[in-house]
Amino acid sequence: PVGVPEHLWAPFEPPSGLFAFRGHPKGSNLSKVITRSAKRKMYHQNSIPFNPDANRVMQQSNNNGILNYVSGFPQEVDVKLKKLAFFDILATLVNPSLLSPTSSQRLHENTLYFTLSPSHASEIASNRDIRNPSRVEHTVQVQLRFCLMDTATEQDDYFPPNIAVKVNGKQCQLPNPIPTNKPGVEPKRPPRPVNITGNIKASPLVANTVQISWCTEFNRGHVASIYLVKKLTSPQLLQRLKTKGIKSADITRSLIKEKLQEDADCDIATTMLRVSLICPLGKMRMSTPCRASTCMHLQCFDACLYLQMNERKPTWNCPVCDKQAVYENLVIDGYFQDVIASKNLGPDSNEIQLHEDGSWSAYVMKADAQTLDTPLKPTQKVEILSDDLVISTKCDLADKGNNQGAEPSSTTGVTVDLTLSDSDDDLPLKRKQNSGNANR
Repeated sequence: PVGVPEHLWAPFEPPSGLFAFRGHPKGSNLSKVITRSAKRKMYHQNSIPFNPDANRVMQQSNNNGILNYVSGFPQEVDVKLKKLAFFDILATLVNPSLLSPTSSQRLHENTLYFTLSPSHASEIASNRDIRNPSRVEHTVQVQLRFCLMDTATEQDDYFPPNIAVKVNGKQCQLPNPIPTNKPGVEPKRPPRPVNITGNIKASPLVANTVQISWCTEFNRGHVASIYLVKKLTSPQLLQRLKTKGIKSADITRSLIKEKLQEDADCDIATTMLRVSLICPLGKMRMSTPCRASTCMHLQCFDACLYLQMNERKPTWNCPVCDKQAVYENLVIDGYFQDVIASKNLGPDSNEIQLHEDGSWSAYVMKADAQTLDTPLKPTQKVEILSDDLVISTKCDLADKGNNQGAEPSSTTGVTVDLTLSDSDDDLPLKRKQNSGNANR
């Protein structure tokens, strides 16, 4: 346009699916001007101060060559977050962006902007459970994630200190902090993603704003990103695990031989190994035995129970060795699956023995360990008729079994105990005697 500086109508890339212009080619200047005008109108409709450089980060270099973020807007960084097993990423709405400080104070605030395409808005609206009006469950969600600024490895979720999030002006519910007993230490929130679907505007024509306030940490940066994800369930992950394939029984058989041959050179050699078929989580026989490929033990756990446990509270720790056992490393063991399905295994056999040649046999408990010949102790019944009289009746369990049909006699086995003792039961008797002596 005439009289308009170049930097005011520079090309602006709107989010995908936000605007469509008819009659103008995509690369024309008129299309760019209309796009910026529509962008300004959209910001005014949502009471957002318009900034033509909202998606750019103004940087200023100091004398040491270090870049300082002076615009207050996040900068996209090459940070990768760890994949969450119960969520499939459908689209990236806001790339991982470094939260840049806005002042010299400890508390700062940044704002993220994103819009949904028509297909994304349709997926959110069509994949929701409205049977409970008070709490609508969305299968397709808009997910907000935080992590540390580190490009070396994949990052776990990590919340900045004193964080608060507002989505379209509404306060967002964050995971509750974990209490700590250490003085002067701020409680940390559990590392989980934040579901902000309930606060967004599922429309392709309206922008969504995410206001983030946080406190900086010494020598640490924080990154925020927003994704469109699909939530999965534990049965779906179990089916994927079965589809991935079953670990060959020959691999486990070779591992058994290797473990038993390692002890062959020792003074005390191990000739067999005992392995339980009971899952350490559910305390019942496993139906789908699995373990992580990173674990070195032979003991397995039930895949269904393990996935259900992590669906409620994702820890992904092996219940046998307590090491990390993420979903990507889980494998179904074909050897133990054949053992559980074998007809040679009795219904009450919950342990097996592994031999040097890789074979197995059911572990049978010895007969002398099952029954113990310990004599039954006679029971004693004590009945207090008065403060001065105690009746003690002894019954022998063996005689009771022999004379079960006979009628009990009122005089057999009944003794009257009039002796004194130091027990609490005879205290009333002592008090009577003391009172008698005092009267004398």
